[in-house]
Amino acid sequence: MAIVRKPSGGSAVAAQLEQARAQALARWQALGERERLALLLVAGLLSVLIAWSVLLAPALRTLKAAPAELEKLELQLQQMQAQAQEVRALRAAPSVPAAQAQAALTASVEHLGPAARLNRTGDRAVVTLNGISPEMLQAWLSEVRAAARARPVEAQLSRGPKGYSGSLVLTLGGA
Repeated sequence: MAIVRKPSGGSAVAAQLEQARAQALARWQALGERERLALLLVAGLLSVLIAWSVLLAPALRTLKAAPAELEKLELQLQQMQAQAQEVRALRAAPSVPAAQAQAALTASVEHLGPAARLNRTGDRAVVTLNGISPEMLQAWLSEVRAAARARPVEAQLSRGPKGYSGSLVLTLGGA
């Protein structure tokens, strides 16, 4: 069985490139001295512009923005480390008896006033919120987590003009 090879297209492309190069060289030589100098100047300026746009400007932008970005990332790292420390402290804290956890949860919901309602079922509690500010919600969740060892397992909240509204399902006693 004979293998039939097709001529490669690379030699045709090389011939076309060589022909284009020869035509360009002939046109270049046909130009006057001033025209050549002007084209060289335009080519040089274009090269500088491309080098600036592609190589230097992005690097300078990155160098300029790096300190602010590093500061922002450092702040995020510190916040994450503080949260990790809080988690370790909560895990190390002794468990709270169920009656004490329910009493702490009830007291914390009463601190929120009429904007919050509590329904308990076994080791779970459903807290319905109506117009709670983000700061109050965050403080309340921290209080509930620390005092009652309750943690949210489900949240259906929406943010409106008066704050957050919706419901939170919590498990009690560190379950």
